[in-house]
Amino acid sequence: MLIEFDEYKQKLAALAPRLEELGKALGLDAAKKELAELEEQTASEGFWNDIERSQKVLQRTKQLRDKIAGYNKLQSMHEDAVTLCELAVEMDDDSLIGELREQYAALEKDLEEATLSTLLNGEYDHNNAILTFHAGAGGTEAQDWAQMLFRMYSRWAERHGYKCTTLDYLDGDEAGLKSATISIEGENAYGYLKGENGVHRLVRVSPFDAAGRRHTSFAALEVMPEIDDNEEIEIRDEDLKVDTYRSSGAGGQHINKTESAIRITHIPSGVVVSCQTERSQHQNREYAMRMLRAKLAEIKEREHLDRIDDIKGVQMKIEWGSQIRSYVFMPYTLAKDHRTNFENGNINAVMDGDLDGFINAYLRALATGELIKK
Repeated sequence: MLIEFDEYKQKLAALAPRLEELGKALGLDAAKKELAELEEQTASEGFWNDIERSQKVLQRTKQLRDKIAGYNKLQSMHEDAVTLCELAVEMDDDSLIGELREQYAALEKDLEEATLSTLLNGEYDHNNAILTFHAGAGGTEAQDWAQMLFRMYSRWAERHGYKCTTLDYLDGDEAGLKSATISIEGENAYGYLKGENGVHRLVRVSPFDAAGRRHTSFAALEVMPEIDDNEEIEIRDEDLKVDTYRSSGAGGQHINKTESAIRITHIPSGVVVSCQTERSQHQNREYAMRMLRAKLAEIKEREHLDRIDDIKGVQMKIEWGSQIRSYVFMPYTLAKDHRTNFENGNINAVMDGDLDGFINAYLRALATGELIKK
């Protein structure tokens, strides 16, 4: 058993340089300096008078504190594991091996996740994300699949402590949804989710087919970064056509009583966005403007081909051959990404939001240039 303790001692020694490299990659010295400057601002006279500015400063302060605390936690985990290993050898206590295995596994997992976050260096990677779901051709079957994806990404957001808000939702004819938009708010939300943009394919025995035949369905996911008001995205009032209408999606008895839903058309570009999930017309307009700003930023970035990959690729048709990932329920169970070849046989866990394996594989492949072109 002492041999195993020696092996873990060597493994822990090998993790030390990785921890040090992570600290450099995270830019901890710069983060601590920025945090001190922001904390100084919060103590200045009149700081709280500008509510919008103070909220942004507080949000950034929290992000920096979390980054520093996260790294300090990793260091503590490493020190605790080394101490436990040395104690076990000194006391010749085999009973501590189980605890050491658990500590090392947790440390390695957390270190890997923290290292992956350093790959998020795109201009908008740290932003919130706006996700729009579109059912493909195929009626009820495709609309049900779009709703399954809607739930999957909502559950992923919950798992990571992100705030998930439904901005727009158009019910399907019999089940599911035709289209929907959600906002996922949290540090690096767009950076983690940008690789999910594309067509998703489902293979299963359809619950809507009385003959029990196997069906293939498609749905598309569009992922965009949420852009702050102070970004260089000019939106003039005279370029907007604003329509109000009665909401038609899920939302309770109140939803059809007033014309609170908002549809905004940006006349120069032809971009149309809508929001109908809030009681207040003012709130719906605010959310719709966030969606419009994100779409216009995306169009703007397309004009700069050297940075196009930081936003998203050309939209693909929602059909066979263009899918980025397949989810198979029958005759076997498997979710497979066609760009990285990463796969997970636990399809139920995947549909319940277990997407980190796919996301991490995409980020690694993107960083190393090993993505399989679709």
